[in-house]
Amino acid sequence: MSSVESHEEQLSQSDPSPSPNSCSSFELIDMDVGSLYEPVSPHWFYCKIIDSKETWIPFNSQDSQQLEEAYGSGKDCDRRVVPTDGGRYDVHLGERMRYAVYWDELASEVRRCTWFYKGDKDNKYVPYSESFSQVLEETYMLAVTLDEWKKKLESPNREVIILHNPKLMVHYQPVAGSDEWGSTPTEQGRPRTVKRGVENISVDIHCGEPLQIDHLVFVVHGIGPACDLRFRSIVQCVNDFRSVSLNLLQTHFKKAQENQQIGRVEFLPVNWHSPLHSTGVDVDLQRITLPSINRLRHFTNDTILDVFFYNSPTYCQTIVDTVASEMNRLYVLFLQRNPDFKGGVSIAGHSLGSLILFDILTNQKDSLGDVDSKKDLSSIFMDQGDTPTLEEDLKKLQLSEFFSIFEKEKVDKEALALCTDKDLQEMGIPLGPRKKILNYLRTRKNSMGINRPTPQSPAGANVSNIHKESEFCSSTNGSGNDEHLDVGIGQVPVKYPRLIYKPEIFFAFGSPIGMFLTVRGLKRIDPNYKFPTCKGFFNIYHPFDPVAYRIEPMVLPGVEFEPMLIPHHKGRKRMHLELREGLTRMSMDLKNNLLGSLRMAWKSFTRAPYPALQASETAEETEAEPESSSEKPSDVSTEENLVAVKQEAPPIHVGMLNGGQRIDYVLQEKPIESFNEYLFALQSHLCYWESEDTVLLVLKEIYQTQGIFLDQPLQ
Repeated sequence: MSSVESHEEQLSQSDPSPSPNSCSSFELIDMDVGSLYEPVSPHWFYCKIIDSKETWIPFNSQDSQQLEEAYGSGKDCDRRVVPTDGGRYDVHLGERMRYAVYWDELASEVRRCTWFYKGDKDNKYVPYSESFSQVLEETYMLAVTLDEWKKKLESPNREVIILHNPKLMVHYQPVAGSDEWGSTPTEQGRPRTVKRGVENISVDIHCGEPLQIDHLVFVVHGIGPACDLRFRSIVQCVNDFRSVSLNLLQTHFKKAQENQQIGRVEFLPVNWHSPLHSTGVDVDLQRITLPSINRLRHFTNDTILDVFFYNSPTYCQTIVDTVASEMNRLYVLFLQRNPDFKGGVSIAGHSLGSLILFDILTNQKDSLGDVDSKKDLSSIFMDQGDTPTLEEDLKKLQLSEFFSIFEKEKVDKEALALCTDKDLQEMGIPLGPRKKILNYLRTRKNSMGINRPTPQSPAGANVSNIHKESEFCSSTNGSGNDEHLDVGIGQVPVKYPRLIYKPEIFFAFGSPIGMFLTVRGLKRIDPNYKFPTCKGFFNIYHPFDPVAYRIEPMVLPGVEFEPMLIPHHKGRKRMHLELREGLTRMSMDLKNNLLGSLRMAWKSFTRAPYPALQASETAEETEAEPESSSEKPSDVSTEENLVAVKQEAPPIHVGMLNGGQRIDYVLQEKPIESFNEYLFALQSHLCYWESEDTVLLVLKEIYQTQGIFLDQPLQ
């Protein structure tokens, strides 16, 4: 017991006591408080595995109160299912387990916690089991009531807890590998602090999320299973994005929250990487992967190859099916769990995920009709758009009289694409119509921009419908034929699924859409083009993001203008950017003043000294000076004038892709990032999940559609 006595002496010296010389100093501490027993207030925790280690995390106060009310509701409490974390998780009280609702995740243990002990390494408090906590509470109640302390308890794991007094309770954990005779538990291990009640431990407990949901946003990830430098999943990154949005709502939409005009925005992740790599393609790749540099090759197979998968017809179909069906499933499930939801839906994509959403949106139909969003997802069909029929194609070629022949031979568009000149001749088609049909099929095949198995492939199925709305893109061959202007040009030949809702806004983070459109052979986007079912489009990127590309130069290729600078969430520009602009203006002012002084000095040196000529030369100088002043300063202050023009220029109308508003929005780099843009390039592509500026722009645009604005507009 020597270690215990020495530990008690240290604590008795550090803790204030009425009588240091008294042998019963522990019992004399807080005698007036000790005589009164108050039941402990429980709080609910759940266990998560973080870095291969169990970590107990408290529920927010609102969820913990709901769990406690359900726990004390009566005999059916074990069958109760309590939604927590804004409805994203369900807690089964009988099982004491927490399950994710919208995505796949390992179930986590739930515990009603009252007693805690300090952990071994991270100094975080770990809750005791509910049964042993009850034993501790009963022992504590007897000690307080009878004023009898120094109670010793032994847990089922041979851990010893000693209650010295209300302020001093210690926990001894047995050391592994003791001899066969055993040893006294209190002599083993370092004593750890024991606390009663969650209010006595250092842990952050949030108040909870607003119950009202104003808007729903689906977030699609990019390549690979990891979404940031900490190799976290899309679920964890979206959790950060959601947490930042809740904080910004309290700081930048405070008036609207106080007036109960807004609740919150729900962000739900959409995962397509796991279904793609569960198709068996990883096994096929492993057979052909070289054994050298194993980790790098595994990273390439698991991450980089996603870009190539998306350009493969087989796996591209899997990806777009997974993304669309998952968003439809989540939407139906969300409505089932939130039947009073009246808000809109938006979508967001990071990196390759934004390109996937872009391709899906461009292949939607303009009108959804009366779609019942609560139907079974199996009833949602795969739509190719308004594909022109064979009869319509023949009518366009003024060959309608031959439709009956094709109908008799049961030849549809796909079969016609496989027909040769000899086949058409055997069907009785004359030479002239045969040449027209074959030329038409050949022209359509070339206009698709890639080698397709058939001239009429699903990627080109949306040509007629989209072009009827407006011209979208110009193919690289520069042809003016309407048939060569196709929103699907260069896309992989797949069937693009239908979404059962109309997204209001499409947010692209660090998006390569512009690059992919260019590589596919598109020169420009017609200013009149807009998504068939989505009104808004924002291309948000970091200036050092190596994957991001602009969109606006494809809409207005002949105009040079800067992207919109996203304001800092605290207002104004970052200090280093303002300092840079200030130094630029100062250098231009100094340059102008210096050149002006040199000009005046040169004139004084070159002025003729003769009095007879002075008057005439003075008159000439007065005429020459305005000319020189109109030429030189304009050359000197060109940059300054450009800056002024930029500041005073009227708003630029960048087509209808975003309803006439700007599309490209660039973040402000941090001061440390401006020192070496190459060093922070990779981090810049993964910075959006925790970027307050990005989240605030998303919230601002979403709530503007509802007529709700920031408390103070940012500049």
